[in-house]
Amino acid sequence: MPVFLPPHSQQFPDIRYADESGLLAYGGDLTPETLLLAYQSGVFPWYNESDVKSLLPWCNTPALWWSPDPRCVINPQLYQASHSLKKTLKSEKYSITVDRCFAEVIRRCAAPRTYANETWINQKIIASYSKLHQMGVAHSIETWNQQGELVGGLYGINLGKLFFGESMFSTATDASKVAFAFLMFICAKWQFPIVDCQLPNDHLLSLGAYTIPRTEFLSILTDYKDLEKPNWQVLQNVVHSTKEITLV
Repeated sequence: MPVFLPPHSQQFPDIRYADESGLLAYGGDLTPETLLLAYQSGVFPWYNESDVKSLLPWCNTPALWWSPDPRCVINPQLYQASHSLKKTLKSEKYSITVDRCFAEVIRRCAAPRTYANETWINQKIIASYSKLHQMGVAHSIETWNQQGELVGGLYGINLGKLFFGESMFSTATDASKVAFAFLMFICAKWQFPIVDCQLPNDHLLSLGAYTIPRTEFLSILTDYKDLEKPNWQVLQNVVHSTKEITLV
C-alpha cells in the first residue's frame, strides 16, 4: 500500500512499503531537494494525471514515487552497439555535445509520442530538473545533424559514480542511440558500475539493459552514490565526433 509523503519530507518511506508494481508513495513535492533525496533513496517520480486518477482516485496530490523490484539497469562496461549503430557512428553524420541545451532536451523529451496520449514530464518536472541542472546534478547529451539541428538527446541525474537515466528523444534515425552510446562510453571511462534505467521496456532491453533485484540495486547505490563525481566540465563547450566513441 503506497504511503502518503508530506511536502518537504526529510526521508522517504521504507522501500518495503512499495506494492508489487513498485509504487511506494504519493504526495510530497518536486523541489530539487526532494528529488535528490529520492534518488539517494532509490526512488524516482513517474506519473501523469490519468495514472493518479486510475491508481489513487481519492488522491489530490498528483506526484507518485516508485522503487520497482526488479530494477532495470545497464552496465556501461558491457555495452555493445549494434552493427548498424556502429556504421552510423563511423559515418560521422552526427556530432555530440554535453549540457549545451539541457532545457531544450527535456522539452523535446516531453513532446507527445505516438505510443502515449500524454507525458509525465510536465512543467513542474521541467522546472525542477532544470534547477538540478543549474546545480550541476542533472546533465544532458545532445545529438546534432550536419545542418546543426538538434535531432536527439537524453538527460538524467549524476550522483557519485552512478547515472540515473530519465528520458530520451529522437527525430532522426539512430539519433537517441548515438547519445546513449556516448553516455555508455563516458560512464565506462569513469568506471560507473551501472546506469539506472528504472523500468524495462523493449527499447531499453534492445540496447542491452537488464533487470536486477531491488536489494542488489540498493546495495550498489549505497556503495557508489557518495563517491567523488566526475568532472563534466571537461566534456562541455566541445563538439564531440562520434568517432570518439570506442565500442567493442
